[in-house]
Amino acid sequence: MDKQKILSDYKKQDDKILLAQILDKIEFSKQREKLEYTDFLDMYQIALVKNFMKKIDFENYILFGGFENAERKILVIYPERYNMNMVEKNYSKIVKVIRIILGEEENGKYTHRNYLGGIIKLGMKREKVGDILVADDGADILVKDETAETLRKELGSLTRFENSKIELVELEDLREQEIKVEELNIIVPSLRLDNFVSDLAKTSRSKAVQIIDSERVFINGQNETKASKQVKLGDIITIRGKGRFIVKEFSGTTRSGRSVVKIEKYV
Repeated sequence: MDKQKILSDYKKQDDKILLAQILDKIEFSKQREKLEYTDFLDMYQIALVKNFMKKIDFENYILFGGFENAERKILVIYPERYNMNMVEKNYSKIVKVIRIILGEEENGKYTHRNYLGGIIKLGMKREKVGDILVADDGADILVKDETAETLRKELGSLTRFENSKIELVELEDLREQEIKVEELNIIVPSLRLDNFVSDLAKTSRSKAVQIIDSERVFINGQNETKASKQVKLGDIITIRGKGRFIVKEFSGTTRSGRSVVKIEKYV
């Protein structure tokens, strides 16, 4: 396999590094007849990997984040002799769950940002941590098995969690995700993606185009770099650093011909 030739089409150094690592893991999986897997990938990396696997015609992989609608996922590569049942039996060895149960005085106090901020403050690399499922009384944090026990201990050293119970639980005991949304209405001159990004990110149209060009925008999990892309009913728009939004309803037009759109924002 000519790795350099395969990667020659990719301009970004970070992309090349990730894909080179994946090629190595494919080879290791074949040679050792065992599972190989990456750190958690973000939405951009997931889209990149899916396209890459199609390009090299490789099918022995699965993207797994701990639950069906996980945003961050691990790429699991398996040898030919494995069936899906054999792969799934290894999930609990790859991903663990850290459960934080807050003290009564902290109930409802912390958001996703608070939990993630605490993890980053401890020096834990973001790619070692998957989705963080927040509830009023705490959170379930998906982590790679290799770092789970260390992070569990260190989280207890943070002042914000000094009254909390922090424990490791099995993946099968992961609590169902509590989806909370906030409804809002936006008014856009047309259904182009840059208009939506401008309004949802609360920025100028030119800045919105820059955000799209920098590959920070996803529609239904796929990276979208075309500012003129037409947004459709039911689309889920994710803007990295700004949130995830569902296009729920086209509510009509204003006198000036602008479209009124009902949006649900994940909070």
